[in-house]
Amino acid sequence: MEREEFLRLAARYKDTVYRVALNMLASPADADDVTQETLLRLLSRNKPFSGDDHAKRWLIRVTINLCKNELRSAWRKKREPMPEEVPAFDRGEQRELYSAVMSLPEKYRTAMYLFYYEDMSAREIGELTGAKESAVTTRLSRGRQMLKNILTEDK
Repeated sequence: MEREEFLRLAARYKDTVYRVALNMLASPADADDVTQETLLRLLSRNKPFSGDDHAKRWLIRVTINLCKNELRSAWRKKREPMPEEVPAFDRGEQRELYSAVMSLPEKYRTAMYLFYYEDMSAREIGELTGAKESAVTTRLSRGRQMLKNILTEDK
């Protein structure tokens, strides 16, 4: 990949890659590692993309695969989790919503993030995650219900 093309794509999509990884792994340190590995794979890619949309989907797919590998790793299962830093928010409601979303199981967090923040359809999410479209719509529905339950329990 040409240096200029890599720098342009990395600057444009590094935050998206990080947010996808953070939603799947629920760990800022692990999300940083996956983001770095994804960008290294982008740098070593030899085939050109057909457009920015193709590049974005490729980056998200690579990120999801790396996160799945991380979640399956024996090392991750044997380590003791460290307390994670919660990102700073301007309002308490944002912090509460972030905590509620991060408490959801990974498959619901990922589907909701891709749907609401990356504006992907259930079909597109299914293609990226390897799930059927009907499974994605179910995950979205159940994730919304779980969030509703979590947020109304606290009040």
